[in-house]
Amino acid sequence: MTDFETITVADHLCGYPGVAFGGYVAGVLAGRATAKTVRVDFRRPVPTGGPVRLTEAAGGGAELTAGELLLAAATPAELDTDVPDAPSWTVASAAADAYRAAPPDGSTDCFGCGLDRTPSTGLRLHCGPVPGGAMVATAWTPAVELGGPDGMLPPELVWGALDCPGNAAGRLLDDRPAGAVTASLSARLLRPVPVGTGLVSYAWMLGSEGRKYRAGTALATATGDLCAFAEALWVEPRPTPAP
Repeated sequence: MTDFETITVADHLCGYPGVAFGGYVAGVLAGRATAKTVRVDFRRPVPTGGPVRLTEAAGGGAELTAGELLLAAATPAELDTDVPDAPSWTVASAAADAYRAAPPDGSTDCFGCGLDRTPSTGLRLHCGPVPGGAMVATAWTPAVELGGPDGMLPPELVWGALDCPGNAAGRLLDDRPAGAVTASLSARLLRPVPVGTGLVSYAWMLGSEGRKYRAGTALATATGDLCAFAEALWVEPRPTPAP
């Protein structure tokens, strides 16, 4: 890699309109870092459809910038997360069906969790609560169109599978409002993830204070083998001032 490269996030890889899907952006940055476990901090929204600069940073990290503005930065990290076992495919499927039957207000056309996405145009991470009330989960199968030449889900989309479930945990387990954004995402990928096979994404709460909350997320095979895990910090929007 040269000192920098210019990339453009395609419009369909959005989280909110005109804003790049955070999990995808984190995965792109993590792919330029040298560590197995990486933390990505978001400073400003990353636009879709326009060029941004991806640069290697000191210490094995990477940065995404627009002009002089830092948009996001990846740094090597440690991640000591107690990951619970994945719910079964049957339980995760039922949770996803329940979410789709009665989705919360404020859903957007997100590449990760948009309800109108097809298996080939999004991840369809429709996480609903699982019995017991301490976890949300979804069962999903990435379409072969999302895979690389090797038949595997690209690492940036594996990172994507660790993003939206954290939002669902906040909304469904901690009564958070719509509109929260990923402030940071720390993840470790453990194994290649094939497309065309069943997967379970799930999340649980780690802490909550003020407008911020932390969630653990994980991705497993349909038989429960852990593929990746993460911790995320989410921040909900500031209340709109009264007129």
